[in-house]
Amino acid sequence: MIGSVRGTVLERSSNGEVLIEVGGVGYRALVPLSSFGQLEPGAQAFLFTHLHVREDAMVLFGFLTRDERDTFESLITVNGVGPKLALAIIGVHPVNALRRALAEDDVDALCLVPGVGKRTAQRLLIDLKAKLALPDVDLAAIEGTAHERSGTLNVRAEVREALSALGYNPDEIRGALSELRIDATVSDGVREALRMLGSKR
Repeated sequence: MIGSVRGTVLERSSNGEVLIEVGGVGYRALVPLSSFGQLEPGAQAFLFTHLHVREDAMVLFGFLTRDERDTFESLITVNGVGPKLALAIIGVHPVNALRRALAEDDVDALCLVPGVGKRTAQRLLIDLKAKLALPDVDLAAIEGTAHERSGTLNVRAEVREALSALGYNPDEIRGALSELRIDATVSDGVREALRMLGSKR
Protein backbone atom coordinates (compact mmCIF):
# COMPACT_ATOMS: atom_id res chain seq x y z
CA MET A 1 0.00 0.00 0.00
CA ILE A 2 1.32 3.44 -0.95
CA GLY A 3 0.58 5.74 2.00
CA SER A 4 2.23 8.93 0.80
CA VAL A 5 4.46 10.42 -1.89
CA ARG A 6 6.90 13.31 -1.76
CA GLY A 7 8.52 14.73 -4.87
CA THR A 8 8.37 17.21 -7.73
CA VAL A 9 5.18 17.94 -9.66
CA LEU A 10 6.02 17.30 -13.32
CA GLU A 11 2.63 18.04 -14.85
CA ARG A 12 -1.07 18.20 -14.19
CA SER A 13 -3.99 17.47 -16.49
CA SER A 14 -7.50 18.85 -16.86
CA ASN A 15 -9.07 15.69 -15.41
CA GLY A 16 -7.58 16.44 -11.97
CA GLU A 17 -4.54 14.19 -12.30
CA VAL A 18 -1.02 15.20 -11.28
CA LEU A 19 2.26 13.48 -12.10
CA ILE A 20 4.77 13.53 -9.25
CA GLU A 21 8.34 12.29 -9.67
CA VAL A 22 9.70 10.46 -6.64
CA GLY A 23 13.27 9.19 -6.90
CA GLY A 24 13.11 8.98 -10.68
CA VAL A 25 9.70 7.28 -10.73
CA GLY A 26 6.57 9.17 -11.79
CA TYR A 27 3.38 8.58 -9.83
CA ARG A 28 0.04 9.59 -11.36
CA ALA A 29 -2.49 10.62 -8.73
CA LEU A 30 -6.01 12.00 -8.90
CA VAL A 31 -6.49 14.89 -6.47
CA PRO A 32 -9.51 16.99 -5.40
CA LEU A 33 -10.06 20.00 -7.64
CA SER A 34 -9.78 22.20 -4.55
CA SER A 35 -6.12 21.12 -4.24
CA PHE A 36 -5.29 21.35 -7.93
CA GLY A 37 -4.15 24.97 -7.88
CA GLN A 38 -1.60 24.28 -5.14
CA LEU A 39 0.19 21.60 -7.16
CA GLU A 40 1.95 23.62 -9.83
CA PRO A 41 4.47 21.98 -12.19
CA GLY A 42 7.98 22.36 -10.83
CA ALA A 43 6.85 22.71 -7.21
CA GLN A 44 7.66 20.27 -4.43
CA ALA A 45 4.65 18.39 -3.09
CA PHE A 46 3.70 15.94 -0.38
CA LEU A 47 0.49 13.93 -0.69
CA PHE A 48 -1.21 11.46 1.61
CA THR A 49 -2.40 8.74 -0.74
CA HIS A 50 -4.95 5.99 -1.12
CA LEU A 51 -4.38 3.19 -3.64
CA HIS A 52 -7.73 2.01 -4.97
CA VAL A 53 -7.56 -1.47 -6.47
CA ARG A 54 -10.14 -2.76 -8.94
CA GLU A 55 -10.15 -5.86 -11.11
CA ASP A 56 -9.14 -3.85 -14.15
CA ALA A 57 -7.04 -1.05 -12.69
CA MET A 58 -5.12 0.44 -9.77
CA VAL A 59 -5.75 4.15 -9.20
CA LEU A 60 -3.81 6.38 -6.82
CA PHE A 61 -5.65 9.23 -5.09
CA GLY A 62 -3.72 12.04 -3.41
CA PHE A 63 -4.63 14.52 -0.67
CA LEU A 64 -2.92 17.49 0.92
CA THR A 65 -4.01 16.51 4.45
CA ARG A 66 -4.49 13.29 6.37
CA ASP A 67 -8.01 14.44 7.31
CA GLU A 68 -8.95 14.64 3.61
CA ARG A 69 -7.66 11.14 2.97
CA ASP A 70 -9.42 9.72 6.04
CA THR A 71 -12.68 11.37 4.98
CA PHE A 72 -12.27 10.02 1.43
CA GLU A 73 -11.78 6.51 2.82
CA SER A 74 -14.93 6.88 4.93
CA LEU A 75 -16.90 8.16 1.96
CA ILE A 76 -16.07 5.22 -0.30
CA THR A 77 -17.49 2.79 2.27
CA VAL A 78 -20.94 4.35 1.77
CA ASN A 79 -23.18 2.36 -0.57
CA GLY A 80 -23.30 4.09 -3.96
CA VAL A 81 -20.28 6.34 -3.35
CA GLY A 82 -17.35 5.37 -5.56
CA PRO A 83 -13.91 6.98 -5.43
CA LYS A 84 -14.68 9.49 -8.21
CA LEU A 85 -17.79 10.77 -6.39
CA ALA A 86 -15.95 10.83 -3.06
CA LEU A 87 -13.21 12.90 -4.66
CA ALA A 88 -15.80 15.27 -6.15
CA ILE A 89 -17.46 15.71 -2.74
CA ILE A 90 -14.15 16.66 -1.11
CA GLY A 91 -13.32 18.90 -4.06
CA VAL A 92 -16.51 20.92 -3.55
CA HIS A 93 -16.67 20.80 0.25
CA PRO A 94 -13.53 21.01 2.43
CA VAL A 95 -13.71 18.42 5.23
CA ASN A 96 -14.95 20.80 7.93
CA ALA A 97 -17.52 22.32 5.57
CA LEU A 98 -18.76 18.80 4.69
CA ARG A 99 -19.13 17.92 8.37
CA ARG A 100 -20.99 21.15 8.97
CA ALA A 101 -23.34 20.53 6.03
CA LEU A 102 -24.11 17.03 7.30
CA ALA A 103 -24.66 18.23 10.86
CA GLU A 104 -27.04 20.93 9.62
CA ASP A 105 -28.88 18.58 7.19
CA ASP A 106 -27.94 20.88 4.31
CA VAL A 107 -29.24 18.91 1.32
CA ASP A 108 -28.68 21.88 -0.99
CA ALA A 109 -24.97 21.89 -0.15
CA LEU A 110 -24.61 18.26 -1.22
CA CYS A 111 -26.49 19.05 -4.44
CA LEU A 112 -23.62 21.37 -5.38
CA VAL A 113 -21.51 18.28 -6.05
CA PRO A 114 -21.60 17.37 -9.79
CA GLY A 115 -23.81 14.35 -10.35
CA VAL A 116 -25.66 14.59 -7.03
CA GLY A 117 -29.39 15.32 -7.22
CA LYS A 118 -31.78 15.98 -4.35
CA ARG A 119 -32.82 12.37 -3.86
CA THR A 120 -29.23 11.16 -3.89
CA ALA A 121 -28.23 13.98 -1.52
CA GLN A 122 -30.93 12.98 0.97
CA ARG A 123 -29.70 9.39 0.97
CA LEU A 124 -26.09 10.46 1.28
CA LEU A 125 -26.98 12.71 4.19
CA ILE A 126 -28.20 9.74 6.23
CA ASP A 127 -25.38 7.38 5.25
CA LEU A 128 -22.56 9.89 5.59
CA LYS A 129 -23.64 11.02 9.03
CA ALA A 130 -23.20 7.49 10.32
CA LYS A 131 -19.89 6.91 8.52
CA LEU A 132 -18.29 10.19 9.59
CA ALA A 133 -19.32 9.74 13.24
CA LEU A 134 -20.80 13.22 13.47
CA PRO A 135 -22.03 12.86 17.05
CA ASP A 136 -18.37 13.01 18.09
CA VAL A 137 -17.56 16.07 15.99
CA ASP A 138 -16.91 19.25 17.94
CA LEU A 139 -18.94 21.65 15.83
CA ALA A 140 -17.89 24.58 17.96
CA ALA A 141 -14.28 23.93 17.05
CA ILE A 142 -15.20 23.81 13.38
CA GLU A 143 -17.12 27.04 13.04
CA GLY A 144 -17.12 28.84 16.38
CA THR A 145 -20.50 29.47 17.98
CA ALA A 146 -23.79 28.02 16.74
CA HIS A 147 -24.81 31.49 15.67
CA GLU A 148 -21.72 31.85 13.50
CA ARG A 149 -22.29 28.46 11.91
CA SER A 150 -25.90 29.29 11.13
CA GLY A 151 -24.90 32.64 9.71
CA THR A 152 -22.37 31.08 7.33
CA LEU A 153 -24.90 28.54 6.07
CA ASN A 154 -27.55 31.23 5.60
CA VAL A 155 -25.12 33.37 3.61
CA ARG A 156 -24.32 30.51 1.24
CA ALA A 157 -28.02 29.70 0.81
CA GLU A 158 -28.96 33.33 0.11
CA VAL A 159 -26.10 33.85 -2.33
CA ARG A 160 -27.11 30.63 -4.10
CA GLU A 161 -30.73 31.81 -4.38
CA ALA A 162 -29.67 35.25 -5.62
CA LEU A 163 -27.47 33.82 -8.36
CA SER A 164 -30.19 31.38 -9.40
CA ALA A 165 -32.70 34.22 -9.64
CA LEU A 166 -30.26 36.10 -11.87
CA GLY A 167 -30.27 33.19 -14.32
CA TYR A 168 -26.94 31.51 -13.57
CA ASN A 169 -26.87 27.75 -14.06
CA PRO A 170 -25.98 25.21 -11.31
CA ASP A 171 -22.39 24.72 -12.55
CA GLU A 172 -21.73 28.46 -12.50
CA ILE A 173 -23.27 28.79 -9.03
CA ARG A 174 -21.25 25.83 -7.77
CA GLY A 175 -18.01 27.41 -8.96
CA ALA A 176 -18.86 30.76 -7.40
CA LEU A 177 -19.78 29.27 -4.02
CA SER A 178 -16.57 27.24 -3.92
CA GLU A 179 -14.64 30.52 -3.80
CA LEU A 180 -16.92 32.31 -1.34
CA ARG A 181 -15.07 33.62 1.71
CA ILE A 182 -16.27 31.99 4.92
CA ASP A 183 -16.71 35.42 6.58
CA ALA A 184 -18.49 37.05 3.65
CA THR A 185 -21.82 38.82 4.09
CA VAL A 186 -24.65 38.15 1.64
CA SER A 187 -24.06 41.40 -0.24
CA ASP A 188 -20.30 40.88 -0.37
CA GLY A 189 -20.80 37.27 -1.44
CA VAL A 190 -23.16 38.18 -4.28
CA ARG A 191 -20.87 41.00 -5.42
CA GLU A 192 -17.76 38.75 -5.39
CA ALA A 193 -19.64 35.96 -7.17
CA LEU A 194 -20.91 38.31 -9.89
CA ARG A 195 -17.41 39.71 -10.38
CA MET A 196 -15.98 36.20 -10.76
CA LEU A 197 -18.78 34.97 -13.02
CA GLY A 198 -18.61 38.13 -15.14
CA SER A 199 -14.91 37.58 -15.80
CA LYS A 200 -15.60 34.09 -17.13
CA ARG A 201 -18.36 35.06 -19.58
